[in-house]
Amino acid sequence: MKRLICGAAAVLMLAALPGCGSRESANTDDVSAIVATIPPPPGTDPALYTMTSAEVAADMIPGWNLGNTLDVCIADRDGDGKVNETPAAGEEVTETLWGNVMTSPELFTELKAQGIKSVRIPVTWRDHTGEAPTYTIDPEWMARVHEVADYALDAGLYVIINVHHDGGGDPRFGAWIRDASKDFDAVEERYTAVWTQISDSFADYSGKLIFESMNEVGFDDMNKRDAYETLNKLNQTFVDVVRNGPGNDPSRHLLIAGYWTDTEMTCSDMFKMPEDPAGRCMVSVHYYTPWEFCTTSRQRTWGTDREVARMKSDISKLSKTFVSAGVPVVIGEYGMGAGNDPDSRVKFAGTLTELCRAQGIPCFFWDNGEELDRTDFTWTTEGLLQAITGAADE
Repeated sequence: MKRLICGAAAVLMLAALPGCGSRESANTDDVSAIVATIPPPPGTDPALYTMTSAEVAADMIPGWNLGNTLDVCIADRDGDGKVNETPAAGEEVTETLWGNVMTSPELFTELKAQGIKSVRIPVTWRDHTGEAPTYTIDPEWMARVHEVADYALDAGLYVIINVHHDGGGDPRFGAWIRDASKDFDAVEERYTAVWTQISDSFADYSGKLIFESMNEVGFDDMNKRDAYETLNKLNQTFVDVVRNGPGNDPSRHLLIAGYWTDTEMTCSDMFKMPEDPAGRCMVSVHYYTPWEFCTTSRQRTWGTDREVARMKSDISKLSKTFVSAGVPVVIGEYGMGAGNDPDSRVKFAGTLTELCRAQGIPCFFWDNGEELDRTDFTWTTEGLLQAITGAADE
């Protein structure tokens, strides 16, 4: 069930947290202690009440991304300084802008049947928000995000939603979070307004819905220490906003974006996890190494002893830096160039999933619509689904 029916336990939480239904007086200093003493109401999911974030992360294996769908936006996607796609005159940006079909409930039912346990639903908000100071989100867009999340949750999947291309690579065309290097206060104000609306809107959803702070954000126009500190402060703002929210937000599992969500950069001691009174934060990184194989066709094959050793080293570093320190890791994206050698693509996905499974790290395959056919639910690359799910089921 995607929504939590408020029972006696919810009454106890409200009594212990004055203003839990209001942001004006919520106090989350003792949330983790309070949550630990409240028995789960009958019929509710354990993710919100009894499962640690590490247990949730392990239970999410394997994962899949609904890419190029709710994350679409008017953007410079190829870096040539020009917008790639725009909606027809008088029309709004919809999930079909980049060529994918409207998302159906059957998609998630089939994914669940095929062995997928979690889906990341990237969402871009920048074309659907009003002006300062409220930055009001278009109710029709919010309703569609709810609808798609409901499809997945009703299928029994974990769901991640985020703030996607509001960060990332094209600040000239709308990636406003990147402007924090120039005017932090203005960006933080907008970021707070957006996440307040999202978290409030989904506040009654179960613990199987996870919020991710942002996507692929860094500040290369600043000195390195200030750049990390800027990201760290925004991540702390994200946690503070959600924890001060109503409903289940004070104890919801949260996903914290690493620096550029890059594995090596995020393992730096300059990256800091935010303080969280609930103790329910995981770190988010992406894995596109080697870049030439994972995102282009300049390297067609993968799988030499040296390449496998590099992958093992990278996952080991993540484990030593975060998992061993009690911070669960989620690889929110990985992928392989679509035109590359199919056997290499299968080996890459299977090896990564198996290495990560051993560390309790879920991996989410990035699918922009080229791999899984979203109408007949067949996979383009023979053996890829089995590589992803088979490694998880061993």
